[in-house]
Amino acid sequence: MTTSGRANLFLGLAVVLALVFIRLGLWQVSRLQEKRAINAVAAERRGRPVVDLDDPAQAATVAGAGIQNRRVTITGRYDAAAEVVLRGQIVQGVPGVRFVTPLRPLRGDTAILVQRGYVSSPDAQTIDPAKFVEDGVVRVAGIGLTLPDSGVLGQPMEKDGVTTWRRVDLAALRARLPYPVAGYYILQTPDSALPKLPRRDDAPAFDEGAHLSYAIQWFAFATIALVGGFLFRFRRPAER
Repeated sequence: MTTSGRANLFLGLAVVLALVFIRLGLWQVSRLQEKRAINAVAAERRGRPVVDLDDPAQAATVAGAGIQNRRVTITGRYDAAAEVVLRGQIVQGVPGVRFVTPLRPLRGDTAILVQRGYVSSPDAQTIDPAKFVEDGVVRVAGIGLTLPDSGVLGQPMEKDGVTTWRRVDLAALRARLPYPVAGYYILQTPDSALPKLPRRDDAPAFDEGAHLSYAIQWFAFATIALVGGFLFRFRRPAER
């Protein structure tokens, strides 16, 4: 193959690579737009009036997926004996656990899971749940979030008499509890009137992910491929 032929082949490969990189960049832009649209819907839903789940009429307005990202309140009693301790939780680099506790509402027989918050633990597993029990009637305020089946049955593990779970699994919980469990949970948000521990989680941030930086990266690769290909192709033969 002649020198000119090799240069043309190199340029052709550079153009093909650039097209692939551009396509990947456009895909990341598309993902970013999808994420922004999802965040916009979530923000709009959180901005709506608080739903009092103690009121059947209000509760009916957020049935099913309608609960997602709605601010809600409900009154009931925690079933501490059925509490789920989630192991392997990390907050700002500190290992710990989170407590997810069924709330038995004062009205109705369907329990609602409440993610009460986080407590540090050296191995992200060892904890004494009895220290963080909240007795009596409680008023829970937070964000409603749907709870799909994880497909892993929670992966319970016992250590020192305490069972911890890798994640919440709706099917596994429904199988072990003697009462119905709603298909969503409430992320209890911070309130100065609540105990300091568990540490309540803030509402999930509207994170756009790394799609924009990835898109810029792919477009930069495309530019490098094109510029490099053309520079190589049109250099004088003596410089090749």
